[in-house]
Parts: sequence; structure tokens; C-alpha cells
Amino acid sequence: MAISVLFTPPSMTAAQYDEAIRRLDASGAFALRGMLHHTCFGSGNKLSVHDVWESQAKFEAFGQKLMPILVAVGIDPGTPAIQPVHKIMP
Repeated sequence: MAISVLFTPPSMTAAQYDEAIRRLDASGAFALRGMLHHTCFGSGNKLSVHDVWESQAKFEAFGQKLMPILVAVGIDPGTPAIQPVHKIMP
């Protein structure tokens, strides 16, 4: 079952987000299959991220690579809001 994951960190800047994405890409984390959608939104130091994953297991596998990178760039992701997805439309 697909899941929606919403990260609303207490503080995240575009520079921190961009560095995290650069490091994730360099680590090969995006080679992991299962992410159906990714959006970063907000402004200033209040950026948030919304992902849709094919399953909880695939999200957790990605999280193994994600969390050390977030710590390294100084992002506290907080506790994500995870909900089952009812429908995905193109």
C-alpha cells in the first residue's frame, strides 16, 4: 500500500535541502526504487517535504541512507506524518 510522508522540520533552508539532495544523489540513494512523488515547498528556513512511497518498507529502506545525511547537514526532520494513500492521480 502506498503511503504519504510529510516532513515539517522545525527549520530547513534551501541551502540545507539542496546539500542533502546532492549528498543523497552522490550516495546512490535515489537508485532505490519506490518513491512515486517528491515535493519540497515553503520559503525561508521553513521548507517542508512531501513524498509518496510505494510502501512503508521502501520508505524505511530509503530512510537508512537519508537520516545520516540529514544529521550531517544539520536538518532535524522531526517526526514525519505518515498516512495511507487512497488514490494517486497523474
